Amino acid sequence: MKGIIDVGGGMRGAYTAGLYDYLLDCGIYPDYCLGVSAGAANLASYLAGQRGRNHRFYMQYAARKEYMSLSNLVKTGSYVDLDYVYDTLSSSGGEDPLDYDAFAANPVPFVVVATDALTGEARYFTRADLPRDHYDPIKASCCLPMACRPYPVNGRPYFDGGVSDPVPFRRAMEDGCDRVLVLLTRPRDFRRPPLKYTKAMAAAMRAYPRAWTALQRRHEVYNRQVEQVKELEQEGRALLLAPADIEGMSTLRHNELAMERLYGYGYQDGKKAAAFLAG
Repeated sequence: MKGIIDVGGGMRGAYTAGLYDYLLDCGIYPDYCLGVSAGAANLASYLAGQRGRNHRFYMQYAARKEYMSLSNLVKTGSYVDLDYVYDTLSSSGGEDPLDYDAFAANPVPFVVVATDALTGEARYFTRADLPRDHYDPIKASCCLPMACRPYPVNGRPYFDGGVSDPVPFRRAMEDGCDRVLVLLTRPRDFRRPPLKYTKAMAAAMRAYPRAWTALQRRHEVYNRQVEQVKELEQEGRALLLAPADIEGMSTLRHNELAMERLYGYGYQDGKKAAAFLAG
């Protein structure tokens, strides 16, 4: 069984948006999908067969202050308004709704990872946790510490899935995958450094000490997991794809030209992804 693991990366997710559009052009799907943060959102549109939808979110909607802005942070405590993204825009009556019928009918298993803010541990949600117009697990998976307040799912607070399981290839293998396509949105040789601004981060997360502990270890976990995927790649059990150049993009930076280039890099790399999945 071949699976896709998309690790997300905020606005850098324009890279995988391009890759998925190439796969849709070829009519190719994997046997399994697992998404982290923006990677989960991109995968949902891909599984719904909505070519170009992810591109619109990065190029059009993300530039709106309702999507992400300092005014959001002042008003709500969250820089990114996840309800605007996944309700106002994405619900059935929204401006650019997810084709839920197509998403639900796609037989490919879909898993979303978020971080339990109280335990600091990963929680894996499935399509069964995503009824029509209720996309709370995806919102939770996209909830960046400090940039957003933890997002509740069934009354329990969650942070971004990358805090606890940034490259969750092992979960995919536990779920039955024997070959995995791992999609990064930073260059493959990038090594995540320790956290900066730790005093401010610690203050922002003082109510969630276990999640804070997990966040402080995230760089070590990410770096180790990427190296493990590279070992699997040498064994022929994985393919690791990543942009060679991220055009100066950070997680929450909106730069249309840079994102358009990332989208193009992803579309080009879609050929390698298609060959891996179809082979």
